[in-house]
Amino acid sequence: MPAVVLIVDDEPLQREILKTILDAEGYETRTAGGGLEALRMAKEQHPDIILTDLKMDGMNGIELMEAMPGEPFAPTVIIMTAHGTISSAVAAVKKGAFDYLTKPLEKDTLILTLRRAEERVSLRKENLHLQRELYGRFKIEGIIGSSQMMRSAIDVMKRASPTAVTMLVRGESGTGKELVARAIHYNSPRKRGQFTALNCAAIPEGLFESELFGYEPGAFTGASGLKKGLFEEADGGTLFLDEIGDLPFTTQSKLLRVIQDKEIRRLGGKNTVKVDVRIIAATNKDLEKEVSKGAFREDLYWRLKVVTIDLPPLRERREDIPELADLFMKKYSREFGKRIKGIEPSALKALGDYGWPGNIRQLESVVEKAVLVNDTGIIGLSDIGNDLRPGGPGGAYDIDIPEGGMDFEELEKELIRKAMLRADGVAAKAARLLGMSYKTFLYRLEKFNLAPPDKESA
Repeated sequence: MPAVVLIVDDEPLQREILKTILDAEGYETRTAGGGLEALRMAKEQHPDIILTDLKMDGMNGIELMEAMPGEPFAPTVIIMTAHGTISSAVAAVKKGAFDYLTKPLEKDTLILTLRRAEERVSLRKENLHLQRELYGRFKIEGIIGSSQMMRSAIDVMKRASPTAVTMLVRGESGTGKELVARAIHYNSPRKRGQFTALNCAAIPEGLFESELFGYEPGAFTGASGLKKGLFEEADGGTLFLDEIGDLPFTTQSKLLRVIQDKEIRRLGGKNTVKVDVRIIAATNKDLEKEVSKGAFREDLYWRLKVVTIDLPPLRERREDIPELADLFMKKYSREFGKRIKGIEPSALKALGDYGWPGNIRQLESVVEKAVLVNDTGIIGLSDIGNDLRPGGPGGAYDIDIPEGGMDFEELEKELIRKAMLRADGVAAKAARLLGMSYKTFLYRLEKFNLAPPDKESA
Protein backbone atom coordinates (compact mmCIF):
# COMPACT_ATOMS: atom_id res chain seq x y z
CA MET A 1 0.00 0.00 0.00
CA PRO A 2 1.60 3.31 -1.08
CA ALA A 3 2.42 5.96 1.51
CA VAL A 4 0.06 8.95 1.62
CA VAL A 5 1.95 12.25 1.21
CA LEU A 6 0.39 15.62 2.01
CA ILE A 7 2.13 18.41 0.04
CA VAL A 8 1.86 21.82 1.73
CA ASP A 9 2.94 24.95 -0.14
CA ASP A 10 1.31 28.34 -0.67
CA GLU A 11 2.58 28.45 -4.29
CA PRO A 12 0.07 26.59 -6.53
CA LEU A 13 2.62 25.87 -9.28
CA GLN A 14 5.08 24.32 -6.76
CA ARG A 15 2.30 22.11 -5.36
CA GLU A 16 1.34 20.84 -8.80
CA ILE A 17 4.94 20.11 -9.81
CA LEU A 18 5.54 18.10 -6.63
CA LYS A 19 2.22 16.26 -7.00
CA THR A 20 3.07 15.28 -10.60
CA ILE A 21 6.50 13.94 -9.56
CA LEU A 22 5.20 11.97 -6.56
CA ASP A 23 2.17 10.56 -8.41
CA ALA A 24 4.56 9.21 -11.05
CA GLU A 25 6.60 7.53 -8.29
CA GLY A 26 3.52 5.70 -7.01
CA TYR A 27 2.71 7.82 -3.95
CA GLU A 28 -0.85 8.73 -3.02
CA THR A 29 -0.81 12.52 -2.77
CA ARG A 30 -2.93 15.27 -1.22
CA THR A 31 -2.28 19.02 -1.45
CA ALA A 32 -2.92 21.98 0.83
CA GLY A 33 -2.32 25.68 0.21
CA GLY A 34 -1.37 26.58 3.77
CA GLY A 35 -0.72 25.40 7.30
CA LEU A 36 -4.25 25.70 8.66
CA GLU A 37 -5.74 23.78 5.74
CA ALA A 38 -3.03 21.13 6.08
CA LEU A 39 -3.70 20.76 9.81
CA ARG A 40 -7.42 20.19 9.18
CA MET A 41 -6.65 17.60 6.47
CA ALA A 42 -4.07 15.85 8.67
CA LYS A 43 -6.58 15.43 11.50
CA GLU A 44 -9.22 14.05 9.13
CA GLN A 45 -7.14 11.95 6.71
CA HIS A 46 -4.02 10.96 8.70
CA PRO A 47 -1.32 11.17 5.98
CA ASP A 48 1.87 9.17 6.48
CA ILE A 49 4.25 11.94 5.35
CA ILE A 50 3.89 15.72 5.24
CA LEU A 51 6.12 17.60 2.80
CA THR A 52 5.76 21.23 3.83
CA ASP A 53 7.28 24.56 2.93
CA LEU A 54 8.87 26.37 5.87
CA LYS A 55 7.80 29.96 5.14
CA MET A 56 4.08 30.38 4.56
CA ASP A 57 1.54 33.05 5.46
CA GLY A 58 -0.46 32.33 8.57
CA MET A 59 0.87 29.06 10.01
CA ASN A 60 4.44 28.24 8.95
CA GLY A 61 5.95 24.78 8.56
CA ILE A 62 7.35 24.52 12.10
CA GLU A 63 4.06 25.65 13.65
CA LEU A 64 2.25 23.10 11.50
CA MET A 65 4.59 20.33 12.64
CA GLU A 66 4.14 21.23 16.31
CA ALA A 67 0.33 21.26 15.95
CA MET A 68 0.17 17.79 14.35
CA PRO A 69 -1.73 14.98 16.13
CA GLY A 70 0.32 12.57 18.21
CA GLU A 71 0.52 8.78 18.04
CA PRO A 72 -0.88 6.69 16.54
CA PHE A 73 -1.51 9.28 13.79
CA ALA A 74 1.67 11.36 14.03
CA PRO A 75 2.94 11.96 10.46
CA THR A 76 6.58 12.10 9.41
CA VAL A 77 7.39 15.71 8.51
CA ILE A 78 9.90 16.89 5.86
CA ILE A 79 10.61 20.63 5.69
CA MET A 80 11.29 22.47 2.40
CA THR A 81 13.28 25.67 2.73
CA ALA A 82 15.21 28.28 0.76
CA HIS A 83 18.97 28.67 1.30
CA GLY A 84 18.47 31.72 3.50
CA THR A 85 16.46 29.82 6.11
CA ILE A 86 18.51 26.63 6.43
CA SER A 87 19.26 27.42 10.08
CA SER A 88 15.51 27.44 10.76
CA ALA A 89 15.15 24.08 9.01
CA VAL A 90 17.94 22.60 11.13
CA ALA A 91 16.11 23.87 14.21
CA ALA A 92 12.97 22.12 12.91
CA VAL A 93 14.86 18.83 12.67
CA LYS A 94 15.95 19.24 16.29
CA LYS A 95 12.29 19.71 17.20
CA GLY A 96 11.27 16.48 15.49
CA ALA A 97 11.18 16.96 11.71
CA PHE A 98 12.53 13.96 9.80
CA ASP A 99 14.69 15.97 7.39
CA TYR A 100 14.82 19.17 5.35
CA LEU A 101 15.27 19.88 1.63
CA THR A 102 16.59 23.08 0.08
CA LYS A 103 14.90 24.80 -2.84
CA PRO A 104 15.10 24.49 -5.75
CA LEU A 105 14.46 20.79 -5.10
CA GLU A 106 16.45 18.12 -6.90
CA LYS A 107 14.19 15.25 -7.97
CA ASP A 108 16.62 12.46 -6.98
CA THR A 109 17.24 13.96 -3.55
CA LEU A 110 13.51 14.44 -3.03
CA ILE A 111 12.69 10.81 -3.92
CA LEU A 112 15.57 9.43 -1.83
CA THR A 113 14.43 11.45 1.21
CA LEU A 114 10.85 10.26 0.75
CA ARG A 115 11.98 6.63 0.46
CA ARG A 116 13.84 6.95 3.78
CA ALA A 117 10.81 8.60 5.36
CA GLU A 118 8.65 5.77 4.01
CA GLU A 119 10.90 3.21 5.73
CA ARG A 120 10.49 5.10 8.98
CA VAL A 121 6.70 5.15 8.54
CA SER A 122 6.71 1.40 7.90
CA LEU A 123 8.80 0.70 11.01
CA ARG A 124 6.58 2.92 13.14
CA LYS A 125 3.43 1.19 11.90
CA GLU A 126 4.98 -2.20 12.63
CA ASN A 127 5.97 -1.09 16.13
CA LEU A 128 2.50 0.29 16.80
CA HIS A 129 0.97 -2.99 15.61
CA LEU A 130 3.24 -4.99 17.91
CA GLN A 131 2.50 -2.64 20.81
CA ARG A 132 -1.23 -3.02 20.27
CA GLU A 133 -0.82 -6.80 20.24
CA LEU A 134 1.17 -6.63 23.47
CA TYR A 135 -1.29 -4.29 25.16
CA GLY A 136 -4.17 -6.49 24.03
CA ARG A 137 -2.51 -9.66 25.22
CA PHE A 138 -1.57 -8.23 28.59
CA LYS A 139 -4.69 -6.27 29.41
CA ILE A 140 -5.46 -6.58 33.09
CA GLU A 141 -9.11 -7.12 32.16
CA GLY A 142 -8.02 -10.15 30.14
CA ILE A 143 -6.57 -11.98 33.14
CA ILE A 144 -9.02 -14.75 33.94
CA GLY A 145 -10.22 -15.08 37.50
CA SER A 146 -13.60 -15.06 39.19
CA SER A 147 -12.44 -16.43 42.55
CA GLN A 148 -12.22 -13.97 45.44
CA MET A 149 -8.42 -14.23 45.62
CA MET A 150 -8.05 -13.53 41.89
CA ARG A 151 -10.48 -10.63 42.02
CA SER A 152 -8.44 -9.17 44.87
CA ALA A 153 -5.20 -9.65 42.89
CA ILE A 154 -6.67 -8.00 39.79
CA ASP A 155 -7.92 -5.07 41.88
CA VAL A 156 -4.42 -4.52 43.29
CA MET A 157 -2.96 -4.71 39.76
CA LYS A 158 -5.36 -2.01 38.53
CA ARG A 159 -4.55 0.28 41.44
CA ALA A 160 -0.78 -0.19 41.31
CA SER A 161 -0.15 -0.23 37.54
CA PRO A 162 -0.28 3.58 37.03
CA THR A 163 2.37 4.08 39.74
CA ALA A 164 6.09 3.29 39.89
CA VAL A 165 5.82 1.48 43.22
CA THR A 166 7.96 -1.63 43.83
CA MET A 167 5.87 -4.82 43.94
CA LEU A 168 6.18 -8.39 45.17
CA VAL A 169 4.18 -11.17 43.48
CA ARG A 170 3.86 -14.37 45.50
CA GLY A 171 2.62 -17.73 44.34
CA GLU A 172 3.55 -21.31 43.52
CA SER A 173 5.43 -22.16 40.36
CA GLY A 174 3.14 -21.99 37.33
CA THR A 175 0.54 -19.61 38.81
CA GLY A 176 1.29 -16.85 36.29
CA LYS A 177 3.59 -14.50 38.19
CA GLU A 178 5.41 -13.27 35.06
CA LEU A 179 2.09 -12.78 33.22
CA VAL A 180 0.96 -10.54 36.08
CA ALA A 181 4.23 -8.58 35.99
CA ARG A 182 3.95 -8.03 32.23
CA ALA A 183 0.32 -6.94 32.56
CA ILE A 184 1.33 -4.38 35.18
CA HIS A 185 4.12 -3.08 32.92
CA TYR A 186 1.98 -2.83 29.76
CA ASN A 187 -0.78 -1.03 31.66
CA SER A 188 1.58 1.51 33.19
CA PRO A 189 3.11 4.79 31.94
CA ARG A 190 6.29 2.73 31.31
CA LYS A 191 4.65 0.56 28.65
CA ARG A 192 6.85 1.99 25.87
CA GLY A 193 9.93 1.17 27.91
CA GLN A 194 11.53 -2.25 28.04
CA PHE A 195 10.24 -5.16 30.12
CA THR A 196 13.31 -7.14 31.20
CA ALA A 197 13.08 -10.43 33.11
CA LEU A 198 15.70 -12.29 35.11
CA ASN A 199 15.21 -15.69 36.76
CA CYS A 200 17.37 -15.43 39.86
CA ALA A 201 17.32 -19.21 40.29
CA ALA A 202 18.94 -19.74 36.87
CA ILE A 203 22.01 -17.50 37.26
CA PRO A 204 25.24 -18.82 38.84
CA GLU A 205 26.09 -16.81 41.96
CA GLY A 206 29.30 -15.42 40.50
CA LEU A 207 27.49 -13.86 37.52
CA PHE A 208 24.71 -11.97 39.30
CA GLU A 209 26.46 -8.62 39.62
CA SER A 210 27.67 -8.52 36.02
CA GLU A 211 24.17 -9.46 34.82
CA LEU A 212 22.43 -6.82 36.92
CA PHE A 213 24.97 -3.99 36.85
CA GLY A 214 27.18 -4.68 33.81
CA TYR A 215 30.94 -4.18 33.70
CA GLU A 216 33.70 -1.94 32.37
CA PRO A 217 36.55 -3.10 30.10
CA GLY A 218 39.18 -4.91 32.17
CA ALA A 219 36.89 -5.44 35.17
CA PHE A 220 37.90 -9.12 35.14
CA THR A 221 39.63 -11.59 32.86
CA GLY A 222 37.75 -11.71 29.59
CA ALA A 223 35.98 -8.36 30.07
CA SER A 224 37.26 -6.88 26.81
CA GLY A 225 34.50 -4.31 26.33
CA LEU A 226 31.80 -2.39 28.13
CA LYS A 227 28.63 -4.35 28.90
CA LYS A 228 25.46 -2.75 30.16
CA GLY A 229 23.63 -4.68 32.83
CA LEU A 230 19.91 -5.37 33.06
CA PHE A 231 19.26 -2.23 35.10
CA GLU A 232 20.60 -0.03 32.32
CA GLU A 233 18.77 -2.05 29.66
CA ALA A 234 15.51 -1.60 31.57
CA ASP A 235 16.04 2.14 32.14
CA GLY A 236 12.66 3.81 31.74
CA GLY A 237 10.93 0.42 31.92
CA THR A 238 10.41 -2.51 34.27
CA LEU A 239 12.82 -5.12 35.66
CA PHE A 240 11.14 -8.37 36.69
CA LEU A 241 13.20 -10.39 39.18
CA ASP A 242 11.69 -13.87 39.30
CA GLU A 243 12.53 -16.23 42.17
CA ILE A 244 13.93 -13.31 44.17
CA GLY A 245 14.31 -15.64 47.16
CA ASP A 246 17.27 -17.25 45.33
CA LEU A 247 19.18 -13.97 45.02
CA PRO A 248 22.57 -14.42 46.75
CA PHE A 249 22.79 -12.69 50.13
CA THR A 250 25.81 -10.65 49.04
CA THR A 251 23.91 -9.28 46.05
CA GLN A 252 20.82 -8.43 48.11
CA SER A 253 22.52 -5.46 49.77
CA LYS A 254 23.52 -4.05 46.38
CA LEU A 255 19.99 -4.45 45.03
CA LEU A 256 18.70 -2.61 48.11
CA ARG A 257 21.12 0.24 47.43
CA VAL A 258 19.92 0.53 43.82
CA ILE A 259 16.29 0.70 44.96
CA GLN A 260 17.15 3.42 47.47
CA ASP A 261 19.60 5.51 45.42
CA LYS A 262 18.30 4.80 41.88
CA GLU A 263 21.84 4.44 40.56
CA ILE A 264 24.23 1.61 39.76
CA ARG A 265 27.96 1.18 39.38
CA ARG A 266 29.26 -1.26 36.78
CA LEU A 267 31.84 -3.82 37.86
CA GLY A 268 35.24 -2.19 37.51
CA GLY A 269 33.68 1.25 37.12
CA LYS A 270 34.40 4.38 39.14
CA ASN A 271 31.33 6.42 38.28
CA THR A 272 27.70 5.76 39.10
CA VAL A 273 24.96 5.65 36.45
CA LYS A 274 21.46 6.95 37.20
CA VAL A 275 18.67 4.49 36.35
CA ASP A 276 14.90 4.86 36.37
CA VAL A 277 13.61 1.31 36.73
CA ARG A 278 10.49 -0.11 38.28
CA ILE A 279 11.16 -3.39 40.08
CA ILE A 280 8.62 -6.20 40.26
CA ALA A 281 9.89 -9.22 42.19
CA ALA A 282 8.31 -12.66 42.41
CA THR A 283 8.82 -15.68 44.63
CA ASN A 284 7.38 -19.08 45.46
CA LYS A 285 9.20 -19.05 48.81
CA ASP A 286 7.98 -17.82 52.17
CA LEU A 287 10.25 -14.78 52.38
CA GLU A 288 9.29 -14.04 55.98
CA LYS A 289 10.56 -17.49 56.90
CA GLU A 290 13.72 -16.83 54.85
CA VAL A 291 14.21 -13.57 56.78
CA SER A 292 13.83 -15.38 60.12
CA LYS A 293 16.44 -17.94 58.99
CA GLY A 294 18.85 -15.15 58.04
CA ALA A 295 18.78 -16.15 54.36
CA PHE A 296 17.07 -12.97 53.14
CA ARG A 297 17.64 -9.37 54.19
CA GLU A 298 14.77 -7.95 56.19
CA ASP A 299 15.33 -4.39 54.91
CA LEU A 300 15.21 -5.61 51.29
CA TYR A 301 12.09 -7.64 52.04
CA TRP A 302 10.24 -4.54 53.25
CA ARG A 303 11.49 -2.53 50.27
CA LEU A 304 10.15 -5.13 47.84
CA LYS A 305 6.74 -5.69 49.41
CA VAL A 306 5.48 -2.11 49.23
CA VAL A 307 2.60 -3.65 47.29
CA THR A 308 2.03 -7.42 47.40
CA ILE A 309 -0.03 -9.61 45.08
CA ASP A 310 -0.81 -13.17 46.17
CA LEU A 311 -1.71 -15.56 43.36
CA PRO A 312 -3.68 -18.62 44.44
CA PRO A 313 -2.77 -22.10 43.17
CA LEU A 314 -5.13 -23.49 40.56
CA ARG A 315 -6.56 -26.05 42.99
CA GLU A 316 -7.92 -23.10 45.02
CA ARG A 317 -9.61 -21.43 42.03
CA ARG A 318 -11.22 -24.41 40.29
CA GLU A 319 -14.10 -22.25 39.04
CA ASP A 320 -11.63 -20.65 36.61
CA ILE A 321 -10.55 -23.95 35.02
CA PRO A 322 -13.27 -24.14 32.30
CA GLU A 323 -12.52 -20.60 31.10
CA LEU A 324 -8.75 -21.15 31.18
CA ALA A 325 -9.09 -24.46 29.34
CA ASP A 326 -11.25 -22.79 26.68
CA LEU A 327 -8.67 -20.01 26.30
CA PHE A 328 -5.83 -22.50 25.76
CA MET A 329 -7.98 -24.64 23.44
CA LYS A 330 -8.61 -21.64 21.16
CA LYS A 331 -4.99 -20.52 21.34
CA TYR A 332 -3.56 -23.86 20.23
CA SER A 333 -6.33 -24.49 17.72
CA ARG A 334 -5.17 -21.33 15.92
CA GLU A 335 -1.51 -22.26 16.32
CA PHE A 336 -1.94 -25.81 14.98
CA GLY A 337 -4.49 -24.85 12.32
CA LYS A 338 -7.19 -27.12 13.78
CA ARG A 339 -10.92 -26.63 14.25
CA ILE A 340 -11.60 -27.69 17.82
CA LYS A 341 -15.16 -26.72 18.77
CA GLY A 342 -15.16 -27.47 22.47
CA ILE A 343 -14.46 -29.77 25.41
CA GLU A 344 -16.74 -32.61 26.47
CA PRO A 345 -18.39 -32.27 29.92
CA SER A 346 -16.64 -35.43 31.15
CA ALA A 347 -13.26 -33.98 30.18
CA LEU A 348 -14.08 -30.66 31.84
CA LYS A 349 -15.07 -32.52 35.00
CA ALA A 350 -11.77 -34.40 34.99
CA LEU A 351 -9.88 -31.13 34.57
CA GLY A 352 -11.86 -29.61 37.44
CA ASP A 353 -11.27 -32.58 39.75
CA TYR A 354 -7.51 -32.75 39.23
CA GLY A 355 -5.11 -31.20 41.74
CA TRP A 356 -2.81 -29.34 39.29
CA PRO A 357 0.49 -29.36 41.17
CA GLY A 358 1.99 -27.53 38.17
CA ASN A 359 -0.85 -24.97 38.23
CA ILE A 360 -1.83 -22.98 35.10
CA ARG A 361 1.37 -23.90 33.27
CA GLN A 362 0.50 -27.58 33.63
CA LEU A 363 -3.11 -27.01 32.54
CA GLU A 364 -1.92 -25.20 29.42
CA SER A 365 0.44 -28.08 28.60
CA VAL A 366 -2.34 -30.67 28.99
CA VAL A 367 -4.74 -28.72 26.76
CA GLU A 368 -2.02 -28.05 24.18
CA LYS A 369 -1.33 -31.77 23.87
CA ALA A 370 -5.08 -32.55 23.73
CA VAL A 371 -5.55 -30.13 20.82
CA LEU A 372 -2.56 -31.64 19.02
CA VAL A 373 -3.75 -35.26 19.25
CA ASN A 374 -7.48 -34.65 18.82
CA ASP A 375 -9.04 -35.63 15.48
CA THR A 376 -12.75 -35.37 16.31
CA GLY A 377 -13.14 -31.62 16.81
CA ILE A 378 -14.25 -32.08 20.43
CA ILE A 379 -11.70 -32.71 23.20
CA GLY A 380 -12.73 -35.77 25.16
CA LEU A 381 -11.58 -37.64 28.22
CA SER A 382 -9.39 -39.90 26.08
CA ASP A 383 -7.40 -36.84 24.92
CA ILE A 384 -6.44 -35.82 28.46
CA GLY A 385 -6.83 -38.90 30.65
CA ASN A 386 -3.22 -40.08 30.50
CA ASP A 387 -1.98 -36.67 31.61
CA LEU A 388 -4.13 -36.56 34.74
CA ARG A 389 -2.38 -39.19 36.83
CA PRO A 390 -4.26 -40.48 39.87
CA GLY A 391 -2.74 -39.57 43.18
CA GLY A 392 -1.93 -35.91 42.53
CA PRO A 393 -2.95 -33.60 45.38
CA GLY A 394 -6.70 -33.22 45.09
CA GLY A 395 -6.71 -35.76 42.26
CA ALA A 396 -8.45 -39.08 41.80
CA TYR A 397 -7.28 -40.90 44.95
CA ASP A 398 -10.10 -41.42 47.41
CA ILE A 399 -8.60 -40.01 50.60
CA ASP A 400 -10.77 -39.98 53.71
CA ILE A 401 -10.36 -36.90 55.89
CA PRO A 402 -10.86 -37.75 59.61
CA GLU A 403 -13.44 -35.77 61.56
CA GLY A 404 -10.66 -34.16 63.56
CA GLY A 405 -8.94 -33.02 60.35
CA MET A 406 -5.48 -33.84 59.07
CA ASP A 407 -2.07 -32.23 58.59
CA PHE A 408 -1.85 -31.43 54.87
CA GLU A 409 1.86 -30.64 55.02
CA GLU A 410 2.57 -34.04 56.56
CA LEU A 411 0.60 -35.67 53.73
CA GLU A 412 2.56 -33.65 51.16
CA LYS A 413 5.84 -34.55 52.85
CA GLU A 414 4.93 -38.25 52.79
CA LEU A 415 4.01 -38.09 49.08
CA ILE A 416 7.36 -36.51 48.27
CA ARG A 417 9.23 -39.07 50.36
CA LYS A 418 7.43 -41.94 48.60
CA ALA A 419 8.04 -40.40 45.20
CA MET A 420 11.77 -40.25 45.95
CA LEU A 421 11.73 -43.91 46.98
CA ARG A 422 9.81 -44.90 43.83
CA ALA A 423 12.26 -42.88 41.70
CA ASP A 424 15.34 -44.42 43.37
CA GLY A 425 16.43 -41.01 44.64
CA VAL A 426 16.35 -39.32 41.21
CA ALA A 427 14.73 -35.94 41.89
CA ALA A 428 13.69 -35.19 38.31
CA LYS A 429 11.97 -38.58 38.01
CA ALA A 430 10.21 -38.06 41.36
CA ALA A 431 9.05 -34.62 40.21
CA ARG A 432 7.54 -36.17 37.08
CA LEU A 433 5.73 -38.80 39.17
CA LEU A 434 3.99 -36.00 41.08
CA GLY A 435 3.43 -33.78 38.05
CA MET A 436 5.70 -31.05 39.43
CA SER A 437 8.40 -28.99 37.81
CA TYR A 438 11.92 -30.00 38.85
CA LYS A 439 12.50 -26.61 40.50
CA THR A 440 9.26 -26.81 42.49
CA PHE A 441 10.12 -30.33 43.64
CA LEU A 442 13.57 -29.25 44.85
CA TYR A 443 11.94 -26.38 46.72
CA ARG A 444 9.66 -28.84 48.53
CA LEU A 445 12.58 -31.13 49.37
CA GLU A 446 14.23 -28.17 51.07
CA LYS A 447 10.96 -27.04 52.67
CA PHE A 448 10.47 -30.39 54.43
CA ASN A 449 14.18 -30.85 55.27
CA LEU A 450 14.26 -34.10 53.33
CA ALA A 451 17.64 -35.47 52.30
CA PRO A 452 18.72 -33.98 48.96
CA PRO A 453 19.02 -36.45 46.09
CA ASP A 454 22.31 -38.33 46.11
CA LYS A 455 21.95 -39.46 42.50
CA GLU A 456 22.26 -37.54 39.27
CA SER A 457 18.89 -36.05 38.32
CA ALA A 458 17.65 -37.11 34.91
